[in-house]
Amino acid sequence: MKKVGVLVCLLGSIFAFSQAKKPTLMVVPSDAWCNKNGYMTEIDNQGQKIKVVDYRKALLSDELQMVISKINTLMTDRGFPMKDLQSAIKNIDQDNAETSVKQSKTAASITESPFDKLKRVAKADIIVQITYSIATTGPKKTVVFNLQGLDAYTDKQIVGAQGTGKPSFSAEVPVLLEEAVISQIDRFNVQLQKYFDDMFANGREVTIRIRKFDSWDKDLDEEVKDGVTISELIEEWVKKQAVKGRFSTTEATENMMFFEQVRIPIYDDKGNASDTRAFVRKLQKYLAAEPYKVSSKLTMKGLGQATLILGEK
Repeated sequence: MKKVGVLVCLLGSIFAFSQAKKPTLMVVPSDAWCNKNGYMTEIDNQGQKIKVVDYRKALLSDELQMVISKINTLMTDRGFPMKDLQSAIKNIDQDNAETSVKQSKTAASITESPFDKLKRVAKADIIVQITYSIATTGPKKTVVFNLQGLDAYTDKQIVGAQGTGKPSFSAEVPVLLEEAVISQIDRFNVQLQKYFDDMFANGREVTIRIRKFDSWDKDLDEEVKDGVTISELIEEWVKKQAVKGRFSTTEATENMMFFEQVRIPIYDDKGNASDTRAFVRKLQKYLAAEPYKVSSKLTMKGLGQATLILGEK
């Protein structure tokens, strides 16, 4: 009888997992894999040359395309909605002026890396990075893999899985990878779902910066109504709008404010998907309305970093 009860509980857990709202995933090659295989390029980041992943070049690899397709299939079979890396890259090419560098005299240039652009355009909840290598011993091959689940809004690693497959005579890397990953993927996915469920209940974590243009004749210590300053007004708004009032004011001066660990809703009041841009847009409209009439420009870096620059549009 006890065994039956345990079985019922187990089946109930599996059913609940299958019915839960699942995060959207996108599989990408890791920086380490791309660097090892020569799929890097150099960009100018505010005067500093840095190496970044060249996803377009990496996807010229038929092997990588098949590996990503295999992981996508394994995740899709378990009910996870997937975003395709190749389609996301095509969408970047059609992106508008928001992908360009935006700057002012007081706000440093906001440069997006290819990874930031990819996350912003694809709008996946979680990025699954794959690293793999093949070892050959005689006629047999063995695959070593590492899967990392990253929060697309914070870049924090939230789950990982590593392993080595059994030696096999198979010559197809995707087949070797599937055999190696299959024993780890369900535990990996359960951890992904647990993290997403926490976001669903407590909001997703983002950062918000407030800055000002030099041309603006005010600063954040300016009183706008009944002795309340602009900085106090903004902080009170964030407190009311953040899920359960959760956020941290890391820095606040007359020229800038920096909010970290701001928990924003995954869905708005109408049940539509929300994000950092939509959240900060509300603040922008709030400040622009009577009686404050503060104009501002909203810029984004990736999905989880928004900057609102006060004083001009």
